[in-house]
Amino acid sequence: MRAALWLLILFGVAVAGALFAGNNQGSVTLFWPPYRIDLSLNLVLLILVGAFLLVHTAIGALNALLDLPRQALRWRTQQKERAMHASLLDAFSHLIAGRYIRARKSAEAVLVQESSLTGSGQRPANASQLRAIAHLLAAETAQALQDRAAREDHLQRALEQASARDAQETRDGALLRAARWALEDRDPEAAMKLLQGLPQGAGRRTLALRTRLKASRQAGATPEALETARLLAKHHAFSDVAARSIVRGLAIDLLNGAYDIAQLQRAWVALEPAERQMPEVAIHAAQRLDTLRGDARVARDWLLPVWEEQAELGETLRTKLVCALEDGLDSIDATWLARIEAAQKANPRDATLQYLAGMACMKRQLWGKAQQLLTQAALGLQDPVLHRNAWRALAELAEQREDAPAAAQAWKRAAGE
Repeated sequence: MRAALWLLILFGVAVAGALFAGNNQGSVTLFWPPYRIDLSLNLVLLILVGAFLLVHTAIGALNALLDLPRQALRWRTQQKERAMHASLLDAFSHLIAGRYIRARKSAEAVLVQESSLTGSGQRPANASQLRAIAHLLAAETAQALQDRAAREDHLQRALEQASARDAQETRDGALLRAARWALEDRDPEAAMKLLQGLPQGAGRRTLALRTRLKASRQAGATPEALETARLLAKHHAFSDVAARSIVRGLAIDLLNGAYDIAQLQRAWVALEPAERQMPEVAIHAAQRLDTLRGDARVARDWLLPVWEEQAELGETLRTKLVCALEDGLDSIDATWLARIEAAQKANPRDATLQYLAGMACMKRQLWGKAQQLLTQAALGLQDPVLHRNAWRALAELAEQREDAPAAAQAWKRAAGE
């Protein structure tokens, strides 16, 4: 369509020119004494147009001739920049391929080419960022080659070059990489110091939080590691299962760091409600409190949310829960005894609940009911510890009623004979 329009326009111009030139009787007379020159107007117009085109072409050719040195310089600069960027790509390629010496040479070649360009007055765009990245690549290869002196030198140069506003992201990346190197060197204090140099926004990025978590765990700073893990979980940096596992492990480490009852209670309060309701955490806290000879009633209070959901727990966790409750049966009250009996009656074939109810009855000196429940439990328990404890309790009950043969038989069963 466009070609057809141009063709119509050309036809129109040709027709108009033919009409004008065909009927134009005008002439132009030039007087150059003693001469007189008569020219037709059409010829004069054609000469003027030709002269204009000739002058325009001559001026364009002269400008192109005068511009040749600048174009040659620009071409040489482009060639150097292309070679510099090719060296940068080679450095990346060799680095990810594990060819660290070649990567280091390519990164150093980038720095040499950039210095050459800057020295000739042709400073590349984003030169500071380019130099920072090249130094960072060289530092990465030095870390892989265990050349810590070269790594620190290139790192400092990268940070100096990345101090410009247009290279702030590169500076953040350099600090994060340096923190990772510190972790590889088992120096969590240096890693934490480097992470503190990040801006507030960069410090809350997922990568920075992951690095902070590793550094905190290496340094044994469990409270800080737990807080970081919570932030990562909120940012969905881990899957739900992984986040729960990490938080659970750190919560248990926090409880293990308490060496008296007051510290343990402070650690328990420092946990979030969802963490205190984790079965593994609550059970471990109760066992830790019993180890420190704390109040068994406090331990049972901690275990109450887990006990209310005990039907949904796996066999291993239910066994641990029973063991944690068993440790405090000497001071069990009527409320808890009713809870245990209600759970056992709701699931009368559960050997673990039968065992717990039998041990509770034994502590309350309900000998007959204790013997009945423990006898049933001993026949169905799969856990070796609970199985041995059940037969041991039956042996003690038999000794109390002076039934020597039954006691001897129970002791043999407890010994695994």
